[in-house]
Amino acid sequence: MKRLHVHVSVADISKSVGFYSALFAAKPSVVKPDYAKWMLEDPRVNFAISTRGREPGLDHLGIQVENTEELHEVYARLRDAGGEIIEQGETACCYAKSEKSWIDDPAGIAWETFHTTGENTTYGDGSGENRARVAHEKASACCAPKPDAKSSACC
Repeated sequence: MKRLHVHVSVADISKSVGFYSALFAAKPSVVKPDYAKWMLEDPRVNFAISTRGREPGLDHLGIQVENTEELHEVYARLRDAGGEIIEQGETACCYAKSEKSWIDDPAGIAWETFHTTGENTTYGDGSGENRARVAHEKASACCAPKPDAKSSACC
């Protein structure tokens, strides 16, 4: 069964863990100095926060799957949705090992599709995600996820 993924960049992990724990009436399943994650069943969501984002606020959305078959199903949906898909492949990110791809929706919000295959002892260096996002930003000269003032006029 698939699970919606929401990743929010925060400035203060401790304060944010307190806020979201109260909001969800649940403690996070993972807490690190720079990251926390709630695996909620109602609503069924993987909600993560970290200080690793570009700036506080919504960092990206995603769809987490439970097996390779579901991953291929979601990858097919990405192709049907159109746009450039950045295939990251196997990577270590957010204290987990995963296979993933990225796409931006028409509003420029990054969507991650992934299957987690295990835990990782470090957050990961972000190089795979950064390569995927940089490649995607280069591919979409206008309306990149973080446009500068000059390029945002075209949107």
